[in-house]
Amino acid sequence: MSDNPELTFHGAARTVTGSCATVELGDARILIDCGLFQGSRSLENLNVAEFAFPPESVDAVILTHAHIDHCGLLPKLVARGFDGPIFCTAPTAELLSFMLADSAHIQEFEAQRRNRRRDRANRAEFHPIYIEEDARLAASRARPIPLEEWFEPAPGFRVRLWNAGHILGSASAEIEAGGVRMLFSGDLGPEQKAFHADPEGPTGLDYVVCESTYGDRSRPRLTIAERRDLLAREVNEALGRGGNLIVPSFALERTQELLLDIGYLLDDERIPGVPVFVDSPLAIRATDVFAAHAGELEDLDGRNVFRHPGIRYTTEAEESMRIDSYDRAIIIAASGMCEAGRVRHHLRNNLARPDSTVLFVGYQAQGTLGRVILEGASKVRISGEDIDVRARIRRIDSYSAHADRGELVQWVGQRAPISGAVFLDHGEPDALAAFTAALHDLDAGLNVVVPEIGARYRLVAGGPPEHIATVAPPAPVHVGRDWQNEYAEFATGLRDQLLEIDDPRTRERAIAAMRKVLDEYRTGAQTPEEHRRHSRPGRRKPPPRRRRRF
Repeated sequence: MSDNPELTFHGAARTVTGSCATVELGDARILIDCGLFQGSRSLENLNVAEFAFPPESVDAVILTHAHIDHCGLLPKLVARGFDGPIFCTAPTAELLSFMLADSAHIQEFEAQRRNRRRDRANRAEFHPIYIEEDARLAASRARPIPLEEWFEPAPGFRVRLWNAGHILGSASAEIEAGGVRMLFSGDLGPEQKAFHADPEGPTGLDYVVCESTYGDRSRPRLTIAERRDLLAREVNEALGRGGNLIVPSFALERTQELLLDIGYLLDDERIPGVPVFVDSPLAIRATDVFAAHAGELEDLDGRNVFRHPGIRYTTEAEESMRIDSYDRAIIIAASGMCEAGRVRHHLRNNLARPDSTVLFVGYQAQGTLGRVILEGASKVRISGEDIDVRARIRRIDSYSAHADRGELVQWVGQRAPISGAVFLDHGEPDALAAFTAALHDLDAGLNVVVPEIGARYRLVAGGPPEHIATVAPPAPVHVGRDWQNEYAEFATGLRDQLLEIDDPRTRERAIAAMRKVLDEYRTGAQTPEEHRRHSRPGRRKPPPRRRRRF
């Protein structure tokens, strides 16, 4: 093993989920985050694959915050043999038990639901990635650490945490190892973020690993008051249509920000006093933690918005089902990307209603149901059912808990001088390219590296990183839309397209032609492209060449 630390990216490289990296020095190894992959089914296959490192070889985990794409594979790590501490801030430690238990419940529920589906009869059984006992054990390993105090997680390592301004308890991690100083941003919050102070951090580093979620976007600089004006307009327009307002929301932080603004708007009578439901057990538990830390949070102005009389919290499934009997209600439900949870039930019941509105207030990763809806799909597939999208689809960007391009560039600039490199992770390709260009505009000599999953680097104090190798991940990676996204879009529109063919016999011929194409691909016979190429008019197969006799 080298005397220099080595950094390997195991997730969130050229994608925005699955944050995970290892830093090794001698025989010591620490993990920075261990998050769940979210997006296309192909990308989510990485959640069930084996880790690229032996879990029992990890001395400690440094957890930047409690969002599931940063902590969601910790139970699997524990189940596979990790028995060390998980260092994080005190609020993150409090939130972790709720977040991981909920994730385990979803894993178990989704496995059962898929196994019950009729279209999966006689197929291999799904198994949850981990169970609630694994989640409980992982949460029990959390070790709270105050901000800006050095600690030693493993031999040869010193670490301290800095406020990242992203969500309650979020932190950036400064790490010293083998004479190299590095900083992992975690997720960074924007200016004018409710509840939290602006991000902070040290200066004069060898390496910075910076998130890039909104590296290609510049948002208008809205104050919290201006954001409430925008929300009031959206709420009033939605309720004026006579239907429900469905808000897919991340249970942690985004829901509490919405409650802050809705509480103020209700008090000021700027929106109607309709029922407001928080339909997410996880969001309710997270709100309890926010209420407990209210004295540490900004922007509350002494109000108890988390216990507002106009807001109803639904914990039981029966209560959630009864929400369907309401019209002109505001329904805040998880998950924020519509990939699981109770929001899918509300979408199933409201997407086909022209009087209803779906308001997105958070990032929608490629391949997720939320991204498909936001990009204008006329039909979507939810739990095996085809749903027409007739509801009004709206979006507010100003609730993002992530810094935009200008704020990211400013944060990196404040860490100068950076002598080795800035690694960009936690971003999709367009965001990474735009952020790279912006950093070069900031400093033309800055070394910017965009790693792949599996990329391994040797880090040298004061110099550029040495790329050692890129090890292929344990499952194929498809960052954006995959074949299952394409299939869902194709299948949901297929019946309508066939019905547009007036002649029943022509319709049957079309079905037969599609079956033939699938059979050619399935059996490995000539592809349809080859079939078309060889069957073009005027093209004949050349006669066989005659052998010359000597």
